[in-house]
Amino acid sequence: MYTYFFKRFIDFCIALIALLCIGWFLVFIAIWLHFANRGAGVFFFQERVGKDEKIFKIIKFKTMTNERDANGNLLPDAQRLTKVGKFMRSTSIDELPQLINVLKGDMALIGPRPLLIKYLSLYSEEQHRRHEVRPGISGWAQCHGRNAISWTEKFKLDVWYVDHCTLWTDIKILWVTILKVIKRADINSGTTTTMEAFNGNN
Repeated sequence: MYTYFFKRFIDFCIALIALLCIGWFLVFIAIWLHFANRGAGVFFFQERVGKDEKIFKIIKFKTMTNERDANGNLLPDAQRLTKVGKFMRSTSIDELPQLINVLKGDMALIGPRPLLIKYLSLYSEEQHRRHEVRPGISGWAQCHGRNAISWTEKFKLDVWYVDHCTLWTDIKILWVTILKVIKRADINSGTTTTMEAFNGNN
């Protein structure tokens, strides 16, 4: 009952209240990024895979510039990530616009993180099960290492969540997420600024 009705209702109410309370803060951040991103824009939109493998556009604050090399190719992430962007990522402020995705029903507050479309063909049958629930702003895998664990470990944790989704589990994940944000833990993979791409083996 919780998964099929109450979870969506609770998510909608919390997201709406949160947006009403922090709307002024989001406007402030948007103005700040307008100048910090050197003309690259304020918001980042990208197609991701949602519940039942339906495609939607995720909304995040943009943390990188669009700077390119002499050949017109985007510079590496580490070079395009601004100081403001690095702070936004370490505090997870860049994720706050996803509350709009929650309102729309694309996402939940808690669930497996929505990933790129190109990964769909690389999943095993078991890994595909992560799409049986709405993707979340935070999830069970984020509580157990975030970007510091392997893709294989992440997917196992995602599927565990699908089979153990309860109100108590979501409350626990929310609490651990808050603690990790405060501590700024597990932001990077250890080798790159962002998580390495999934190739079907890692």
